[in-house]
Amino acid sequence: MITSTSNPLVKELVRLRERRHRDATGTFVIEGRREVSLAVAAGVDIQRVVVSPPLGGEAPITEAPVIEMAEAPFRRASIRQNPDGVLAVARHLDTALGSHTLPPDGLVLVVEGIEKPGNLGAMLRTADAAGVDLVVVADPATDVHNPNVVRASQGALFTVPVAVASHDEALGWLEASQVRLVATTPDAASELWATDLTGAVALAVGAEATGLSQRMLDAAAIRVRVPMYGRVDSLNASVTAGIVLYEAVRQRRHS
Repeated sequence: MITSTSNPLVKELVRLRERRHRDATGTFVIEGRREVSLAVAAGVDIQRVVVSPPLGGEAPITEAPVIEMAEAPFRRASIRQNPDGVLAVARHLDTALGSHTLPPDGLVLVVEGIEKPGNLGAMLRTADAAGVDLVVVADPATDVHNPNVVRASQGALFTVPVAVASHDEALGWLEASQVRLVATTPDAASELWATDLTGAVALAVGAEATGLSQRMLDAAAIRVRVPMYGRVDSLNASVTAGIVLYEAVRQRRHS
């Protein structure tokens, strides 16, 4: 059992909080009993599992080596205030856009320029609940392997297909796949509820500060808005994604 907070593995786990180190090693940390179990079930390439029995940690069924760690070093490695004693180091996910195919009536969520890991994670969680076929993360300001994305998604990062691409790559792929692009923007004339969201469709949501890029807006088949009756001029990005996705779900269930 690792007992020292200065153990090399503890230091490596702390360094993996940094995007530069994640990119250099091609690995990232998955923390939490549920999240690690979902990653294992999804076939994620787990390199090692770390458990802390004093914190109630138990290893999932996996062929990866399991390392035990005392409470103090585990808390040093953890990003959580109340860790449950389970984390894993895994290889980066395959997020190449060309690795994914859609059903004929595929539902895609495109999120562009999202900066906050919590927002991106929440969008993935909502996408899982709505049965989205693919989430395309376009020009992200944060990476999908950020530990706070993993945490906010509650493991949905491993249950929903995710691709990362530039907005030009995303638009080219949508056109080639014959997926209609619907862009959300407060300035649109058409309301979300009046727009057909059945069939193969991609719903695009931009960052809270800047919205969707002009390139994304110009490429859309239609622009829609979520009606707002208060004084605030924008919804939280993850809330907007939830609203538009569930309107699509509603229409598809009744079509």
